[in-house]
Amino acid sequence: MENLFTKGADMSSQRSLLRALGWTDSEMEKPIVGIICAQSEIIPGHMHLDMIARAAAEGVIAAGGKPVIVPSIGVCDGIAMGHAGMKYSLPSREIIADSAEILIRAHAFQAAVFIGNCDKIIPGMLMAAARVNVPSVFISGGPMLAGRVRGKKTSLSTMFEEVGAYNAGIIGADELKDFECNACPTCGSCSGMFTANSLNCLLEALGMALPGNGTLPMVYSQRLALAKEAGGAVMNLLKNSIRPRDILTKEAFKNAETVDMAIGASTNTVLHLLAVAAEAGVGDVNIDIMNEISEKTPNLCRLAPAGGHYIEELHEAGGIAAVMKELYDAHLLDGDVMTVSGKPLKEVIKNAKNYNEEIIRPLSNPYSAQGGLTILKGNLAPGGAVVKRSAVDPKMLRHSGPARCFDSEEDAMRAISSGKIQKGDVVVIRYEGPKGGPGMREMLTPTSAIVGAGLGADVALITDGRFSGATRGAAIGHVCPEAAAGGPIGIVRDGDIIEIDIPACRLDLKISEAEISTRIENFTPKIKPADGYLARYRASVTSASEGAVWKKF
Repeated sequence: MENLFTKGADMSSQRSLLRALGWTDSEMEKPIVGIICAQSEIIPGHMHLDMIARAAAEGVIAAGGKPVIVPSIGVCDGIAMGHAGMKYSLPSREIIADSAEILIRAHAFQAAVFIGNCDKIIPGMLMAAARVNVPSVFISGGPMLAGRVRGKKTSLSTMFEEVGAYNAGIIGADELKDFECNACPTCGSCSGMFTANSLNCLLEALGMALPGNGTLPMVYSQRLALAKEAGGAVMNLLKNSIRPRDILTKEAFKNAETVDMAIGASTNTVLHLLAVAAEAGVGDVNIDIMNEISEKTPNLCRLAPAGGHYIEELHEAGGIAAVMKELYDAHLLDGDVMTVSGKPLKEVIKNAKNYNEEIIRPLSNPYSAQGGLTILKGNLAPGGAVVKRSAVDPKMLRHSGPARCFDSEEDAMRAISSGKIQKGDVVVIRYEGPKGGPGMREMLTPTSAIVGAGLGADVALITDGRFSGATRGAAIGHVCPEAAAGGPIGIVRDGDIIEIDIPACRLDLKISEAEISTRIENFTPKIKPADGYLARYRASVTSASEGAVWKKF
């Protein structure tokens, strides 16, 4: 692929601006590689990404390219959690995708290295890579180490639950302060199988990142070496004209869904894989295939919040490559798909080993026969809903109880914090979907408050919003259609019985179909005030069952 600025008098003006940047003749002859870096001083997972970008740039230079580091925005979901700031998290994904597209196409970058680490940043960048389709490699900043409080490993999810325990009078201020000071001991993406780490692991399964991308801790110097290798890899992709859409095939998405189920990833992966598949033009990826994959994919890993293991331990056990080797040997993965290494997946994982069969269970001894996520449907969610099955207490896999309805996260939190939620209740939080919020907030705060109050095995929560990857318990999100779109979740009344049957993939409101029809006919959805970007987002966004992408104009 020829550099647009290399030759010809017509490009002299453009080259004069490159000379203003200090570029030499030899640099202008080299392929220009954009390094899209989301470094910032507000996201713990991104604080150090300038170091990763410089290492990736060294790899590009060593392989004969000219790297150019450019920025990306990002939102820290943990900091935005529990207040109006969370309305901007999912919507930021579309801006990240659009801005990366603009930077790459406006400056005629011939290839790209994407450097992010957290929730919406990774999928936004991946959407851009699929859209612009120049040779691309991803390198994350890596996970933080687990915290250690009073002799036990902890994470951000533990921190939120301890706040719930404090509000319920179970622990005191000194213990809460211990957790606050020690739950997040290093920078990096939060240490459990939360959304950021889920996505960084799935980048390996999709073939868009090198082995170790999802699990190699941020504080290890190997992370810098991996970034240099990523810089070299993108130059190899450019040389061989291997582009994202050559990698992001239907088979690659099925591989990613299979790994998703095996590792018990975040419910947010459903949204993001649908969105990326749409950008890649892979139309066969939808929520209906997810249960099919889950039914034949055993759950091999139980990391926080579903269990007591952390990402650093998964890395020590062999990482995602070892998980994929277990699945490939059982004929559950397509090994012929291409990867950014320039090799098919089966070559990438052929020497992977499982060094700890408790962290990565073999298929002969899985944590469960089904995958970590389940899509539910029924008269309460005709368009689907999602639950992290692997993080649900076994006695809550089937539950029937009275609805306690709230039209915002704040209203629900006031009820939970004041002890008004009782054992057996089903908390319903609506008008928090993509349109209704607007913005589809994550709700780690109410789910953690329920668990922290000792009700995690007795109370369910359903919402047309979504959950943090750090959420555990019978938390069912992405209920579609959402209340703001006229969905049945909007007509539920206090005291109505809601029946949850996760093994049967069902979510139902136990009133007659005639009563449901009558309520729907008389239902006028609420419209929450919104201005600025959120107003424009609400006007453009589609359903969560479509990945909450923007409408195609």
